[in-house]
Amino acid sequence: MVIHSVDLLYVISGFAVGTLVGMTGVGGGSLMTPLLILMFGIHPATAVGSDLLYAAATKTGGTLVHGLNRTVDWRVVGRLAAGSVPMTALTLLALSQLDINSTAARGLITTVLGTALFATAAVLIFRRRILTLYARRVGELDARRTVTLTIVTGAILGVLVSISSVGAGALGVTALILLYPQLPTARIVGSDIAHAVPLTLIAGIGHWILGSIDWHLVGSLLFGSLPGIVLGSYVSARVPDTVLRLTLATTLIIVGSKLVL
Repeated sequence: MVIHSVDLLYVISGFAVGTLVGMTGVGGGSLMTPLLILMFGIHPATAVGSDLLYAAATKTGGTLVHGLNRTVDWRVVGRLAAGSVPMTALTLLALSQLDINSTAARGLITTVLGTALFATAAVLIFRRRILTLYARRVGELDARRTVTLTIVTGAILGVLVSISSVGAGALGVTALILLYPQLPTARIVGSDIAHAVPLTLIAGIGHWILGSIDWHLVGSLLFGSLPGIVLGSYVSARVPDTVLRLTLATTLIIVGSKLVL
């Protein structure tokens, strides 16, 4: 009886997070991983690993849709992956040297997770100012620097996502807007989602090898989140963007503070 009630709570949580992801476009890791740690008391490593495979499944569906709509720039995806895939492998190798269930690993994951949540919240609040300041100070980069910085961006995302499962959403999209101002927003979002598939899949498999995956949890979250994403996408057009961003940013700041403190 208890198992069934816990399953139901996971499904409801997946639905709630899926709805918010559909409404805001922010990656589920920013919401799901902290929820699993703070509300359900799941070990940070298990929360991160399970969320990564959960994200890989949901991002695959999103990539198929964007691919059919021709809103994925595969050159950009390849450049990001050139940085993220090797750094993901190196980060997982470093994590394997720790006892993934140790106090040190718990502290590392929660600290990086909290920092990533603060960064995501800042981007949500100040995105327009960041873009304006960047356009005024830097402008459009030449092709060579754009390629180099895209690979570096992928590498940073690889480290962040492997440790915390956060980073491939708001942070990735904002970085791509800065680097590729000429690309339509739909292609920016589509490329970011497509890149998140190999990133979260490789990181998720790495955590599986490390023993930090709860498959029962992954299935329950997927069962709830898929209809939630559909509902959130429908509702998003009916709620002011500013209200959504500020509400979500405030939530991330509160959650990040609880994790770090």
